[in-house]
Amino acid sequence: MHNVRNITEDLYWIGANDRRLALFENIHPIPEGVSYNSYMLLDEKTVVFDTVDWSVTRQYIENIEYLLNGRELDYLVVHHMEPDHCGSIEELAIRYPKLKIISSEKGFMFMRQFGYKSINGHQLIEAKEGDKFNFGKHNIIFLEAPMVHWPEVLVSFDTTNGALFSADAFGSFKSLDGRLFNDEVDWDKDWLDEGRRYLTNIVGKYGPHIQYLLKKAAPIVDQIKFICPLHGVVWRNDFRYILDKYNKWSKYEPEEKGILIAYASMYGNTENAVEILAAKLAERGITNIKMFDVSNTHVSYLISNVFKYSHLVVASPTYNLGIYPVIHNFVMDMKALNLQNRTVAIVENGSWARKSGDLLQELFETEIKDITVLNERVGLTSSTNNVNFDEMDALVEVLVESLNK
Repeated sequence: MHNVRNITEDLYWIGANDRRLALFENIHPIPEGVSYNSYMLLDEKTVVFDTVDWSVTRQYIENIEYLLNGRELDYLVVHHMEPDHCGSIEELAIRYPKLKIISSEKGFMFMRQFGYKSINGHQLIEAKEGDKFNFGKHNIIFLEAPMVHWPEVLVSFDTTNGALFSADAFGSFKSLDGRLFNDEVDWDKDWLDEGRRYLTNIVGKYGPHIQYLLKKAAPIVDQIKFICPLHGVVWRNDFRYILDKYNKWSKYEPEEKGILIAYASMYGNTENAVEILAAKLAERGITNIKMFDVSNTHVSYLISNVFKYSHLVVASPTYNLGIYPVIHNFVMDMKALNLQNRTVAIVENGSWARKSGDLLQELFETEIKDITVLNERVGLTSSTNNVNFDEMDALVEVLVESLNK
């Protein structure tokens, strides 16, 4: 049975949800699922904007056939060729032999790389920066958005109804529960964390490219009436809010002043030390604190929070004269996702050859951009003692001073 929602005159959401998939891109947990968004324009010509993952194609086809109501499907616009958005291209090409497909040069290259032979025989129309298409009442203009987050990405803007088709930009993890629009949900409470986790882990490395796209789109910001991403809610107001979030995340600016404490502990002693440190911080009035056991937390949640907070405390045992492996992996993910502009404090532990602190400091200072590592450090020899308390007090002092600047 069809399940569609009207966005505005002539424009419909025709996507579907996947609550069975455990790992997005087979790596990121999505306990609340994900939506695959696709859109249909019913004008003099009928137009579908992007498709969906193969797993939800049955629902998707029912949605399209319902809205077409016997009409031909004239155009398919492909903004992004990642398989969760292009999985149904061949199905549409087979069902609608007169279909014309609009995409970028690299988009068509990827279609052939993925083996989409059914596009042969269809008219393939290459769209470039500034190209305009008319479908009747509606006029669409294309902007190139390379590396947000694949090289072939396009975004498009309907100058008639103000709909921005933003590809993976402004998307989020989480399935839709009937509520499609941002003002139908409490986005700050229920969606912000998953929106940040999506952006920082999927597109976080490409902050400069997001900035480039935001600058290119600046002239049309006041004309936007809808932002239609490929995952998550459709935005129909409060655009400055989401644009501000994207501006901060893509500039690697902290979203909040606060402290993320990320620790690993083999037998509980390092954990005990950071619990004491956190209590001391709270006693000094620093209450915006988030703590994670890195061994028990998927790295996507760690990355999301390190993008959120201004300060990071990393606590690691020494392991085989090195950094504890899960902590090392976390730092390498920060590097891979281009994190910068953070203040870092180190807590280290070692029973006979304490090495993790120096190695962590070297990693932060040589491998990650614009990181300030505080001179004050807590050094444990197996467990917390009175000497550690003095070091903790010194670290708390500089953290409080840094946060209050």
